[in-house]
Amino acid sequence: MTMKGLYVGIDLGGTKIAGALVDRDGSILRRIRLETRVEQGPQAVIDRLVESIDQLMDGVRSTVKGVGVASPGPLDSRSGVVFSPPNLPGWVNVPLRQALEDRLGIPVKLENDANAAAWGEYRFGAGQRKGTMIYLTVSTGVGSGLVLDGRLFRGENTFAGEIGHTIVDPEGPPCGCGRQGCLEALASGTAIAKLGQTADPSSSIHSLAAEDGGVVRAEHVFQAYRMGDAHAENIIRQTVRYLAIGLSNLIHIFNPGKIVVGGGVSRAGDVLFPLLQEQLDRYLMAPFRETCEVVPAALGEDAGVLGAAALWTDCGQQVVAGEPA
Repeated sequence: MTMKGLYVGIDLGGTKIAGALVDRDGSILRRIRLETRVEQGPQAVIDRLVESIDQLMDGVRSTVKGVGVASPGPLDSRSGVVFSPPNLPGWVNVPLRQALEDRLGIPVKLENDANAAAWGEYRFGAGQRKGTMIYLTVSTGVGSGLVLDGRLFRGENTFAGEIGHTIVDPEGPPCGCGRQGCLEALASGTAIAKLGQTADPSSSIHSLAAEDGGVVRAEHVFQAYRMGDAHAENIIRQTVRYLAIGLSNLIHIFNPGKIVVGGGVSRAGDVLFPLLQEQLDRYLMAPFRETCEVVPAALGEDAGVLGAAALWTDCGQQVVAGEPA
């Protein structure tokens, strides 16, 4: 094991803490996965984080240059404070970075989990250091991160990148954020599942769900689509249309070289990506067509830990193709 320039990356999820000891090249040298125990409150979670990081650094602590933590937002990455994430109940203005630094005696950086995953894909995954890249995770919700001209873009208050809460249909369904017609309310896995639940009783969506626990999920809708189910086709085409509207707006605003799509819905890539490209061509102005690749994410669950670790290696500077890390 190399002993030079090691970093710890932590992805703090709602139920699991995923961690890794990572070298500068993005090689994972050790892994750890623990229950978050979020129901016990912030202090219990911080204790688990410290336990995870200590285990990862065992025997190499002196060579670890920093710890990066990817956390659900909203949060302020500059002050290191986590505000009130929906999947971390009881967390209100928790100074997570300071709490960890006090316990570990090692510098810590805190980042929104979608931003960290975006940085991981940009540095080590499907982003391939394309100068401007947008990462989109389509799962229970819709999260995103922006890498503009080789830099992770956070915005004035570090809130940038809430693509899931851009409005694509003002008359659309209510969103968990309190507004209506957001991309997340119309194109997330949750949105697909809700439409599947209301599909005609004759649809194979319901029979597939009945064979798999009885609860309709997005994967049942995609499976029914592959079987030629007309109701599922209508749902998927409607969903992809809204996703294409959202992505076309991003392409017109940021002119990215790549949009990397991750999350559970992206696993239906054989269905999703051809339909998405077809719809995008409808909504893009002619000069923008064929300027942006829309590709599946490459790192899977490792995107967050690798991106969190890479916050220490080069996130503060521009990183573009051909430049050393």
